[in-house]
This record gives sequence, structure tokens and C-alpha cells, in this order.
Amino acid sequence: MTTAGFALFDTAIGCCALGWTEAGIVDVNLPEASPEITRRRIAGRLAGSREQQPPPAVQRVIDRIRALFDGAADDLADVELDLSGVPDFHRDVYRVTRGIRPGTTLSYGAIATELRLPGAARAVGRALGHNPCPIIVPCHRVLAADGSMHGFSANGGVATKRRMLQAEGALPADEPTLF
Repeated sequence: MTTAGFALFDTAIGCCALGWTEAGIVDVNLPEASPEITRRRIAGRLAGSREQQPPPAVQRVIDRIRALFDGAADDLADVELDLSGVPDFHRDVYRVTRGIRPGTTLSYGAIATELRLPGAARAVGRALGHNPCPIIVPCHRVLAADGSMHGFSANGGVATKRRMLQAEGALPADEPTLF
């Protein structure tokens, strides 16, 4: 994999990063505790890459991700990914996951069933835990069979997943409480 570069960009949920090759988007980093940590994380994952101004096609993807976090109903399904270093099973899971539209969710078990592997919900969860392109492969839209949220690998964990689903309208905004 020859990485052309990466760029940081601000969104409604914080500073994200995106890496690309000539073949497509190879990495998306959700916000870390600071932009510097986000920068170090993506630079560490994309050995040999350097931060640079994104080419126009990549900038359009960045703009669409920003809009998604601002409430746009964009599934990003047409964004070209470079998953050349990803195992086949993971690519299959990501293909099904990319079909989940904004504002909706699917269970790990439903994805396993779609892949004709009933009972493989945990394997689906492990594959999504290694998702190099969250948002574009919307792993945040995958929930447990009972609708609960468990283990989200991005900074902030389940709270970040909840914020993302709320921004898309899949969950109601948190209700203010008296306490």
C-alpha cells in the first residue's frame, strides 16, 4: 500500500483525519482527545505517509463527512475505498455494513445472516472492531440484537457512537434531566 497522504479536518463531533492512496480512501480516524493525538494516530497507522492538502476528490469526501455529522442524509456508499490490505471476510462485512442507510441500524446477527453465516455475530463484531474507515463503513450503525450498544473502538466509546447516531436521526437526542 502506497499512501499518498492524510489530512485532518474539523467536524461537529471533533477533529477527524482521513488517509488516501491513489486507489481510494484507506483510513478514517474519528476524533481523539486532541487534534495532535488524532494526527499521531493516523500517521502511525499509515507508515510513510505525510500530512498534506487533500486532492479535490478527497476534499469532496471530507466535505461529505462534515455534512453527515451536521445531519445530512448521505450514505457515502459511492466513496471509493482501498481495502487491499483487509482480509476477505472483513471486506464482506464492510460491504454489507455500507448498505445501512443514515438514520437506520442493523444488528451484528443480521449482518451475519446477510453473509449466510448465521451465528457469526461475534465475528462480525470483531471485523467491525478493525474497520479502517468508520463513517464510510458505518460501523456505528450496527447494534446488538436487543438494540443496545456495546464496545465502540473510537475515542469516547459508546458515547461517541450514540452522538453519531443522534446526529443522523437514528436515536433521539438525550433528554435533559433535573439532576
